[in-house]
Amino acid sequence: MKFKLKKEKEFNFIEVGSGTPIVVLHGLMGGLSNFDDVTNYFSEKGYQVIIPELPIYSMSLLKTNVKSFASYLKDFIDFKGLTNVILLGNSLGGHIGLYFTKMHPEYVKALVITGSSGLYESAMGSGYPKRGDYDFIKKKAEDVFYDPKVATKEIVDEVYDTVNDRNKLIRTLAIAKSAIRHNMAKDLPNMNQPTCIIWGKNDTVTPPNVAEEFHDLLPNSDLFWIDKCGHAAMMEHPNKFNKILDDWLTEQKL
Repeated sequence: MKFKLKKEKEFNFIEVGSGTPIVVLHGLMGGLSNFDDVTNYFSEKGYQVIIPELPIYSMSLLKTNVKSFASYLKDFIDFKGLTNVILLGNSLGGHIGLYFTKMHPEYVKALVITGSSGLYESAMGSGYPKRGDYDFIKKKAEDVFYDPKVATKEIVDEVYDTVNDRNKLIRTLAIAKSAIRHNMAKDLPNMNQPTCIIWGKNDTVTPPNVAEEFHDLLPNSDLFWIDKCGHAAMMEHPNKFNKILDDWLTEQKL
């Protein structure tokens, strides 16, 4: 991770730059470092990029769900005294951003989602990772990307450690079930914030038709594709991702 993690009260977060706040929401097994290129680019473009570390594995099991994470996000945004934020979320992070926007639309100036859950859940593909089976987990991690080489040993090791930690495994399953329960299909047509949808054409976790459904249901959305790209566009094609988002923010005057 290129950027230093700050600790204030109960919150851990990265904060770089100044200007309009972009609050970045990471995914279930996605580290804050997944957004290093986004942070670097937009902090130099006149934005304040803030990435809170979500309490995915530290909340009580009863509170390990999309709704509680959205409540945590509100507490964090209030703590930082932020208003008119741009929320940018990947995978579970996109889902949390959408749910937060449903509950607290007055805080959100715009949304950016990439590989977001909320309509379709198949984060583990055809089978849940087998504990102790490193090769199986390596293949699952590689399947997240179009280019399997993006799944570095560091990424694979992190996933392996997660699924072999009983506490984390139980919470991962709880979050997966929560994502299914909190389907956003009925809520999206009522969410009028400008929304930028950036999607990998080769995403096998949340396939392209999911992006099209988000685009159909969100009344003020624009959909952009990145070719030869899987579930984490901001990691696999950071330059293209940043250019698409920068041009969109400029067009929206955000």
